[in-house]
Amino acid sequence: MRVHFIAIGGAAMHNLAIALKIKGFTVSGSDDLITEPSKSRLLQHQLLPDYQGWDEAKITTDIDAIILGMHARVNNPELLKAQQLGIRIYSYPEYIYAQSENKTRVVIGGSHGKTTITSMILHTLKYFGKDFDYLVGAQIEGFDNMVKLSDAPIIVIEGDEYLASPIDRRPKFHIYQPHIAIISGIAWDHINVFPTFENYIQQFDLFIDTIKPNGTLIYCTEDKVVNELINHKNSYLQLLPYSTPKYVIKEDVTYLTNGDSEVSLKIFGQHNLQNLNAAKLACLQLGIAEADYYTAISSFKGAARRLEIVSKNKYAAVFKDFAHSPSKLIATIAAVKQQYPGRKLIACIELHTFSSLNKKFLNEYKNTMNQADLAIVYINNTTFEHKGLKSFTKNQVIEAFNKKDLILINNPHNLLNYLISLNVKNTNLLMMSSGNFDSLNIIQLSDIFLENSTNKTN
Repeated sequence: MRVHFIAIGGAAMHNLAIALKIKGFTVSGSDDLITEPSKSRLLQHQLLPDYQGWDEAKITTDIDAIILGMHARVNNPELLKAQQLGIRIYSYPEYIYAQSENKTRVVIGGSHGKTTITSMILHTLKYFGKDFDYLVGAQIEGFDNMVKLSDAPIIVIEGDEYLASPIDRRPKFHIYQPHIAIISGIAWDHINVFPTFENYIQQFDLFIDTIKPNGTLIYCTEDKVVNELINHKNSYLQLLPYSTPKYVIKEDVTYLTNGDSEVSLKIFGQHNLQNLNAAKLACLQLGIAEADYYTAISSFKGAARRLEIVSKNKYAAVFKDFAHSPSKLIATIAAVKQQYPGRKLIACIELHTFSSLNKKFLNEYKNTMNQADLAIVYINNTTFEHKGLKSFTKNQVIEAFNKKDLILINNPHNLLNYLISLNVKNTNLLMMSSGNFDSLNIIQLSDIFLENSTNKTN
């Protein structure tokens, strides 16, 4: 098979390209912008295009399939040439489905927790030497790639609700047709695609309808919206509800209380514990015994940028997290405060997605940072220009978050200087973004923050 990727530099796209090359396919690709880590990883696998930009001459009749990334536009010259030649064009979720039609498909959906639940399932299956394929949205310890395609009988897929491609406007998770599905929670996101919450909820309603007949739906009973959705369905499915398991925290370590025994964990936070129970139910469906699951999950360290500890000492810790939507902010801040009740918390959120920079959506952030002792919102005003949106005033942001002492910063240099100027003994720092704070060096920040935690007092 010869496959060509249009927009090969995307997170999922470059991982799929690598997976297909490992499988033995002939793979080529193009993109007009390839950044790290995609650039280095494509170069490592000899898949990095010789130059950046589009070239319709790359599209020839000997290509068996085109995989089209969301970064491309409908008038992309390579796409137009492929359409002219009649070459089969897939979005990457379509191609994943085509490669897994004969497998048992497990699809994890939800506004939050998808990556963590998927990662927990993968960790457990690998722990017991199971043969499986996967698609996950973050790097996981012990896995070289974020996509694997082989002859395995199972595939575990993180089911994103965003659109499949410029010419396929379906949410990605509508395409996979799972045998086992998970919905972790529903909280409005992607306002640029789903302009109302009702429209957003409808996508999960349709997702449930894509589950194979007599399949299994695992869902969080502690999410009101999910519960209401399930209760209104005339379901032909096996329904498996889950909630937060019993747990205790001792000396900054979380333990599951499983009967008379306790299982120590390397993760923490109520939301993560809900994720753990969702993954457990999926693993039971895949033949893993409950006791074995607890053995495996005790060594799970989390996925990259999901409440990831950058560094810590006995006075402070620095975390980075992918949290960017209102529900994620609440859950992540609450998790750190509960795990470290004796410490103050500085929480910093970067607003840079279409939803977060939309004036209509901004009010969804009301009270989301109230548990933080110091709340910082970072917005680079050039981001508004790039997205064609009108910028916020400081008062608009403070009013939306409903936190009068909120700090607003719009430059990475100023953000670094402000954070390292603070007295931070017995203080944790939580940096939350689906971006990178305009390439702020988190390692440098963390080193200085921890050094200050030993030298300064509040």
